Amino acid sequence: MKTICFYFQVHQPFRLRRYRFFDIGKSHNYFDEFSNRSIMRKVAEKCYLPTNNLMLGLINEFGNRFKISYSISGTALDQFELYAPDVLESFKRLAETGCVEFLAETYSHSLSALKCPEEFEMQVHAHSAKIEQLFGQKPTTFRNTELIYSDEIGAMVADLGYKAMLTEGAKHIMGWKSSNYLYTNAINPKLRLLLKNFQLSDDIAFRFSNRGWEEWPLSTEKYVDWLNSIDSKDEIINLFMDYETFGEHQWAETGIFEFLKALPKRVFSNSNFEFLTPAEAAKKHQPIAPLHVPYPISWADEERDLTAWLGNELQDDAFNNLYSLIDKVKTINDPNIQRDWRYLQTSDHFYYMCTKWFSDGDVHKYFNPYDSPYDAFITYMNAFSDFKLRVDAHESIASKSETLIPEEVDVMIEEYEKKIKELKLLREKAKPEKSVKQKLTSKVEEKPKAKPKAKPKSTKPAPTKASSKAKGKSKV
Repeated sequence: MKTICFYFQVHQPFRLRRYRFFDIGKSHNYFDEFSNRSIMRKVAEKCYLPTNNLMLGLINEFGNRFKISYSISGTALDQFELYAPDVLESFKRLAETGCVEFLAETYSHSLSALKCPEEFEMQVHAHSAKIEQLFGQKPTTFRNTELIYSDEIGAMVADLGYKAMLTEGAKHIMGWKSSNYLYTNAINPKLRLLLKNFQLSDDIAFRFSNRGWEEWPLSTEKYVDWLNSIDSKDEIINLFMDYETFGEHQWAETGIFEFLKALPKRVFSNSNFEFLTPAEAAKKHQPIAPLHVPYPISWADEERDLTAWLGNELQDDAFNNLYSLIDKVKTINDPNIQRDWRYLQTSDHFYYMCTKWFSDGDVHKYFNPYDSPYDAFITYMNAFSDFKLRVDAHESIASKSETLIPEEVDVMIEEYEKKIKELKLLREKAKPEKSVKQKLTSKVEEKPKAKPKAKPKSTKPAPTKASSKAKGKSKV
């Protein structure tokens, strides 16, 4: 029988609050508690809870004939624990069925594989331990952030003991070859590769509700006919997509839940396909060849490269500055520093700085909560500047810990107070000079009313246009 491998990415970043220049040195709270909580609850109600319930129903109906898999980022798991414990419990119920595989990835959905193998390894171990703690599974299949892959990254993953890895069946890599087979890493053939069939995956993830699409509306009958029409020698169809496809990117009103609910029955009754998890598929099928990927690929945008996150001066500057601290951070035994270090690595922060406004401009605008990439860069670098001050302070204290005397502590405090006064003075100078009338008025003016909190921007997506992978699910 041929194989369908259903895989879903579940990710939510810790979004930054509008961290200003004058917050540097004064506030270490970088993340938007209100926005992160409200978005998580919204997506939980629209996507996670109803889709998990639907998946559980399908497993109860078809038993172990229906198999699915997830990779859930550490930042999403942390937010489940903070804001949506009911979602976490629903994933645990799915894990108990034995029909769901949970994959490993970097804990903070980071780009560490591109910069620091040691940090990459630490995050992978941390994420795997979290999965085992929550769901009772030790992952054997790996999925890097945004399916980013190269020969060297694959070799690192193999060295960590993983048997299989997911990536994109990018056209410029595949050429005439089909993604509907199993491949191996070009450096270490022990690592087996499952490649996304982007055409059939994106028909669901991006084109399902597009009324301008010539195949709209998409029915299960039509979709299974497409599955049956693949080359008779092809062995596996890998359907990889964001979990937020169901209910969030494709609203319930589009019929996406009815489509998903009816699909397995149609597959079983009208095709020669079975559902397997990635680990099962990697064991069942034999690789046909090594896949040579000398430069990193991803599942984002038409180019399937890294330019959604890295490539312009803003992104590169922020990325390089962040990882310049890695040697200092790893010596600091402070849970707050380590938490912020991980959350600042999340790839979404660099995605928001993207200046690509051509082939995938619409989806980049939709998934960007900032008014411009420059606003995203300024906010991030302000937060980073404060984080760097904290890291440097830890290093300074550690280096002086053996000889530090009370007089030196007083000097350090005076220096910090002096810096704060300088920042306050700069802020006052930056304000426009008041007129005489304004000055007189301000003396008798009562305490000003507090400004109402700004409401988070709507996360309702525009009508789907893009036919390619977009990042940032529910990032408003």
